[in-house]
Amino acid sequence: MASIVQSGNAKWEGSLKEGKGHVSTESGVLSDQPYGFNTRFEGKEGTNPEELIGAAHASCFSMALSMILGESNLTPDSIETKAEVHLEQKDGGFHVPKVHLTVEAKIPGASQEDFDKAAKTAKENCPISKLLTAEITMDAKLV
Repeated sequence: MASIVQSGNAKWEGSLKEGKGHVSTESGVLSDQPYGFNTRFEGKEGTNPEELIGAAHASCFSMALSMILGESNLTPDSIETKAEVHLEQKDGGFHVPKVHLTVEAKIPGASQEDFDKAAKTAKENCPISKLLTAEITMDAKLV
């Protein structure tokens, strides 16, 4: 299979605290969405890198879980995943030491053992999990 390349882009103007930026995706789903110090650290309207990583990780994990369940002839009615990306200050800078996944899935015919095994495999093997070097934890609940 040929390599699939997707892109996002960002434009930044100004200093860290007073500056502002806009982020867009190739598909146009995000188009010139504002981001900046105030959206990242002060809760102002707009987006930030951590929530974008969280959305990417949650969606990637959900698709991987669906695929893994399908390999066992299980089809989920629903998978809802939240990825909390932890941004912390350390040694005068910032880093992301942890991502926590919270998963609720409704899967007819799945046992808790089936679900736990599939969720663990998806957590360890979805492409975004492999990309991240942070500790990735998870709460997964079969409903």
